[in-house]
Amino acid sequence: MANETTRSAPAGNQSDAHGASTGDDGTELSKTLKNRHIQLIALGGAIGTGLFYGSSESIQLAGPGILLAYLIGGAMIFLIVRALSEMSVEDPRAGAFSYYASRYWSKRAGFVSGWNYWFNYILVSMVELSVVGTFVNYWFPSIPAWVSAGAFLVLITAANLLGVSRFGEFEFWFAIVKIAAVAAMVIGGIVVIALGLSTVSGVTPSFMNWFTVGGGFLPHGVMSRTADGQWTGLAMALCVVMFSFGGTELIGITAGEAENPRRTIPKATNGVIWRILLFYIAALGVIMAVVPWNTIDGDSSPFVQIFDSVGIHAAAGILNFVCLTAVMSVYNSSLYADSRMLYSLARQGNAPRYLGKLNHRGVPAAGVLTSAGITVIAVVVVFLWPSFAFNYLMSIATIAGIINWGIIMITQLHFRQAVRRGDGPNKLAGRTGDEAIASLRFPLPFARVTPWVVLVFLLLVVVLMCFSPNYVVAAIAGPVWIVILLLGYAATARHAR
Repeated sequence: MANETTRSAPAGNQSDAHGASTGDDGTELSKTLKNRHIQLIALGGAIGTGLFYGSSESIQLAGPGILLAYLIGGAMIFLIVRALSEMSVEDPRAGAFSYYASRYWSKRAGFVSGWNYWFNYILVSMVELSVVGTFVNYWFPSIPAWVSAGAFLVLITAANLLGVSRFGEFEFWFAIVKIAAVAAMVIGGIVVIALGLSTVSGVTPSFMNWFTVGGGFLPHGVMSRTADGQWTGLAMALCVVMFSFGGTELIGITAGEAENPRRTIPKATNGVIWRILLFYIAALGVIMAVVPWNTIDGDSSPFVQIFDSVGIHAAAGILNFVCLTAVMSVYNSSLYADSRMLYSLARQGNAPRYLGKLNHRGVPAAGVLTSAGITVIAVVVVFLWPSFAFNYLMSIATIAGIINWGIIMITQLHFRQAVRRGDGPNKLAGRTGDEAIASLRFPLPFARVTPWVVLVFLLLVVVLMCFSPNYVVAAIAGPVWIVILLLGYAATARHAR
């Protein structure tokens, strides 16, 4: 990809230089996302059903050592988002990393980045809509799953068509529900520990339980093999941990529609590490202090177990509501991200031109409707061929996140090179070398080293995936998926000529 660097706008888009803010019809994206929207969008992106249910798997792999895994993974995610935000603050664009990859790396990289991200979130949307019926049926078992999925799809799609402010409001309140649930659990758990209240487990609640129950803080070490041949330990838990952070990069995509991106994006980005500490490390730390980690078996959510342990038996119903909210939140964010990514791809010349148009509200309506329509098709495919389609499509979704993060870090390296040459965003024009780098408003810390640290870490995660029966298909699918995307670009470029 590096040999095809593009420096000018694609044909037909000269007025915008790869622009992702002005549509083909002259209208502009509505810059109405407020600080509170972006703060909560960033927060909601890191809290999903993976925390409420998926955390059981990671606890089984590493025991209390999962806290260290989340700290390591959280630090890597923080650097990834900081790298993206360095570019977003200087040049706020919808489509973010796809635009930056096309502008500073190559048009091929922009194509791969954008379509990889778009397809990833089509699959994420597919999963969320496929399971929404499960949560609705908890209260209304007679309602068919497809009715629930259809109703939520129409509701969220309509909200996205009404304007970015509607999307922001929906996501704001969805995030509030998730935050309240986690905060209530953390506060309740701390009260139980502080007062020494008895629980049904028979183990006295204490943070010392991290070190005294079930083999200590790292019961399976860094990496070990069980009697049945399964790999476990801190290293293997990193695979699960990293995929729970998917969605944090949404901060960059919102930059093109933020009221004041140069103020709000740094605030939201710097808050990522604290959100991870509170909503993952604090939450799971309290859970394992109240409920022995080796009794968390995955049959139920650890959040339900902690409430049940102190006699709050309505926890299952409460958590069901929270998870339903989380599902709606993920689909809302996915549809927003997909529509903006299609819009950005069209502006780059990497997608059909009709996707680069905006309606009178400044919304890429064609991108919203196209993404929603493809999601419906994906859901139907899963219903018709459940195991085959679901497993193989999700293997692509699993590796797509790693690919996306890797592209962000490599693009940041190219961005820095462009800035040094004096080929960065317009406001840096006339400055070169260290002077240009020093003028960056929100630079990535230790930028000479940190991109390489993150890239090596991501490669390590892919290698570790090969040792897990749950992720080995995804690791194999990665190179195949990249080849498919490159062939797609070659076909598109040939057609354009």
